[in-house]
Amino acid sequence: MADDEVPAEVVEQIMAMLAEMQCEMDPSDIEAEDDGGYELDDVFCIDGQYDIELDADLQITERRKE
Repeated sequence: MADDEVPAEVVEQIMAMLAEMQCEMDPSDIEAEDDGGYELDDVFCIDGQYDIELDADLQITERRKE
C-alpha cells in the first residue's frame, strides 16, 4: 500500500486545518484517493463526528455527519 501513503507534509497540513476547525482525528485515517484528493474518516469535531472529503488542493468538497 506504499502507493497510497499520504506524504508527511500533507498530513501536517490536514491536521493543522482540522485544528483550526476545532476538530481532530487519527492521522492514520487519512486516505489518498485516486483523483489526488483525500478522505478523512472519523473526524471528531465539537458538534459531532464526520467523514470529510478533500480535493487535491486540500479544500473540503464534502462533509458528512456520522
